[in-house]
Amino acid sequence: MNRQPLRLAVMDAERILTEAGVASPRVDAELLAAHVLGVERMRLGLIPLVDPPVIEAFHRLVRRRASRVPLQHLLGKAWLGPLELAVGPGVFTPRPETELLLEWGLKALDGVRRPLVVDLCTGSGALALAVAHQRPDALVHAVERDPAALTWARRNADAQADRGDTPVRLHAGDVADPGLLAELDGAVDLVLCNPPYVPEGTPVPPEVAEHDPHAAVFAEDEGLAVIRHVVRCAARLLKPGGALVVEHDDTQGESAVALLAARRVLAGVTGHLDLTGRPRFVTARRTL
Repeated sequence: MNRQPLRLAVMDAERILTEAGVASPRVDAELLAAHVLGVERMRLGLIPLVDPPVIEAFHRLVRRRASRVPLQHLLGKAWLGPLELAVGPGVFTPRPETELLLEWGLKALDGVRRPLVVDLCTGSGALALAVAHQRPDALVHAVERDPAALTWARRNADAQADRGDTPVRLHAGDVADPGLLAELDGAVDLVLCNPPYVPEGTPVPPEVAEHDPHAAVFAEDEGLAVIRHVVRCAARLLKPGGALVVEHDDTQGESAVALLAARRVLAGVTGHLDLTGRPRFVTARRTL
């Protein structure tokens, strides 16, 4: 059995992914190779030659990635901050831009002892679990209406609890429900949300259009329908001085800010940019 150079296989995979229009072909090729070999990506250079069956398994994954199956589905995992999360069909894949929202939320909890936190539209549980990981003294509730996504959230919550993190309390619920988490009214220190916000009909990459759940991505009313419910819910849940942070589409820099500013109980409404300079999330505080 003739062993083959791994470097050449990765270069060939990069070419295939480039021709398929994948945004980060080199990184994806290397991550897939590392996945097949069961090593960290940085250690690929230490493996000059691999057996033909390994190359075949690698090429199968590359072909699937070239057909625009999300990289995270092929790897079976995604990341948010320090957390590795299980993802796959039926749940929205966390994106790197949400890390800025997480950072802001954690800073908003500085000086708050044993904070009460709510993550609305939790999906895979990413934000809720990241907060629980970073703030083990926090009591974190996470809400999701889609049963398939909630299954992924439970899987991730169980995994993090097994690793020693403070357990997150999961709820099957809809942010449009006026009685959602009514027992927490006026007591919450932080509400986070990465809701469906892409306006219906907006062109999106195949990874999103064909693999993320439609209802987790798109929303009516120019993408603001779910955000409206989130703002109403958060205004009810937050305690005086409590913080709200909501991700939104880059076309909603003004409209999302206006939604929060229209609530008299919310103050200090501020829009924030992502790392590419695009409007990405909005924050506010509950007035005293």
